[in-house]
Amino acid sequence: MFDLDVGESEAIALALELKQSQILLDELAGRAKARALGLQPIGISGVLLKAKRNGQLNSVTETMDNLKKQAGFFIANKLYNQILQDVGE
Repeated sequence: MFDLDVGESEAIALALELKQSQILLDELAGRAKARALGLQPIGISGVLLKAKRNGQLNSVTETMDNLKKQAGFFIANKLYNQILQDVGE
């Protein structure tokens, strides 16, 4: 049911071992497995939203665009636009 890569599996195992409640994951399968194990996944977009709202980030647009260009980060257009709307950009 959960088709996870090695990185996601290791991240989940480490979070459980360290008794953490939150985990940084973006892939849907990884997030579903984390939830099933009692963890609260947060994605990169969630981290960016918090940083913007806390005044720690000037531009979510610039940061997401850099992630897409430089790191090959994929974000669906609908989610991209929703995030920018949520932060007023």
